[in-house]
Amino acid sequence: MMNLRTVFALPLLALPLLAVSAANAQLPPVPVPAANPITEPKRVLGKVLFFDEQLSSDNTVACATCHTMRDAGGDARRVRHPGSDNIFNTPDDVFASPGVIRSDSLENYLRDAVFGVLPQVTNRTANSPINAAFAPVLFWDGRARGQFIDPETSLVLIPNGGALESQTVAPPLSTVEMAHEDINWSEVSAKLAASRPLALATNAPADVAAALTGSPDYPELFRRAFGDTTITAARIAMAIATYERTLIADNTPWDRFIAGQTNALTPGQAQGWQIFQNSRCNACHIPPLFTGNGFRNIGVRPPAEDLGLQGVTGLAVDAGKFKVPGLRNVGLKNTFMHNGQFTNLTDLIRFYARAPGAAPQFPQNQDPLMQQVNVPGNAAPALQDFLTNGLTDARVRDGLFPFDAPILYTQRPADRPINLGGGVAGSGGIIPAMIASSPPMIGSLDFKLGLFNALGGASARLSISTSPPVAGRIAPMWIFGSTPTTGAGNGNGLATHHWPLTSKAGGVIPGQTIYAQWFITDPNAVGGEALSNVVSIRFFCGSAGCPATCIGDFNDSGQTTVQDVFDFLSAYFANDLDADVDASLTISVQDVFDFLTAYFEPCP
Repeated sequence: MMNLRTVFALPLLALPLLAVSAANAQLPPVPVPAANPITEPKRVLGKVLFFDEQLSSDNTVACATCHTMRDAGGDARRVRHPGSDNIFNTPDDVFASPGVIRSDSLENYLRDAVFGVLPQVTNRTANSPINAAFAPVLFWDGRARGQFIDPETSLVLIPNGGALESQTVAPPLSTVEMAHEDINWSEVSAKLAASRPLALATNAPADVAAALTGSPDYPELFRRAFGDTTITAARIAMAIATYERTLIADNTPWDRFIAGQTNALTPGQAQGWQIFQNSRCNACHIPPLFTGNGFRNIGVRPPAEDLGLQGVTGLAVDAGKFKVPGLRNVGLKNTFMHNGQFTNLTDLIRFYARAPGAAPQFPQNQDPLMQQVNVPGNAAPALQDFLTNGLTDARVRDGLFPFDAPILYTQRPADRPINLGGGVAGSGGIIPAMIASSPPMIGSLDFKLGLFNALGGASARLSISTSPPVAGRIAPMWIFGSTPTTGAGNGNGLATHHWPLTSKAGGVIPGQTIYAQWFITDPNAVGGEALSNVVSIRFFCGSAGCPATCIGDFNDSGQTTVQDVFDFLSAYFANDLDADVDASLTISVQDVFDFLTAYFEPCP
């Protein structure tokens, strides 16, 4: 059995051999572990999971949210993280991916010490899954090892070659990237089992659309892929890893040039290819993968800010070393290095060339090879042309199979809640604010609306109306029960209202727009009541349509019984919005007639 240090050293030991043979080599066969063979049902399931925002606790983040195919598998959003000093706008800041708003085990919003109630941001940029199948270890620091251990049973499922599986099981439990606090795999699996596959996405690729014909649920998709309906962490990882093993970008102008098509590269790009080799770029970015999958410290920042590989191996010699990324499709990216420091190839090449005015290099434990990199100033344009155009696979650039993708909920502004402003200041002159990031999809049991910047320890009531606000205020048609704000003091109060959008939930009609606003008891506000901003919310059906409605089966037992009558009447006399079966946002005798009519009719 190789130890961890041996695994990390292997790519570096192989450099001389690869450098000699690469000029005449195409990509090797994709390595596939025997314990996780590629099958079509498993690949399609993995693709569905990769793009499903329901894999996150709050339905806002999918794997594909941070790994966008047309951005070479990276994340173009580039949001600021304060770095190791936790102070924004200082030299150690990182530009990486936003994840989820911090929340507790009950999915109530929490105020994060760094990001407040904004989505938290990861501390490194997103690496690409494209061609990641060839890497023996993954993540910038290599912590996703080739030995895949089942996170639920601790059994070794893949002795070697399972880095993709090891990487996949990390984000769904990360409280920064996708999860609420104290989540476990049983909860993730149960949520998937109750979710319609890819319900939040639209414009599904042809292979996914075919697999979802007839609206199979996740248990059925897992049965097709694995033989039975059980959903586990290991199976989720194996499916997504199988899909990622098909994301091979091997059709670039350079590939065709090496195969003998002499005009595949323009004269300028061919010159850039020669410069790439003569400047020693190929010592680390070794063709044909354009990475040796090794780890180097090139002096981007002082190692103390981020130990990189040393944080995994514990060895001082590894301080500040990070995985060498592949350069295929690098021209499609707008963020480079583990900290997202560079936004374009021009500045990146200037860094390597030590050009006047370029970003500085830091010498602590810097790889000696960096002293041998030589990019003459007049060579930079041709080199950049080669990297930008000669290494781009048109299928990745154009989003063609296997790099095609659906449109995620977060990519559709028309389906997202809209801030309309307004509000009335409370204590400290602070206007309370709404948190409205949850998808208002009918059938979602996870929809919620939050409040922050309110007076701590106050009473908050979420109000809704079907009429637009006037002068920044709605005329409530419905007021949910009082919710106490957590925290203490001016502007420190938070609250969360959970509103399962079942097909019978009051006021929930496909395409209907409602207006929501928080009313907070505050003795220092005008009239003793502070108001949040107003948010408009338009309810929409998932990609498979809205779930069937059976008003007579009030308790969703699957059949209409006298218990449904008792449950309806209980909700009616409690003035519960669930009793608003006609979706008028009022509880009236008409709801009784509508319920009884539905009760005596057969359900669809």
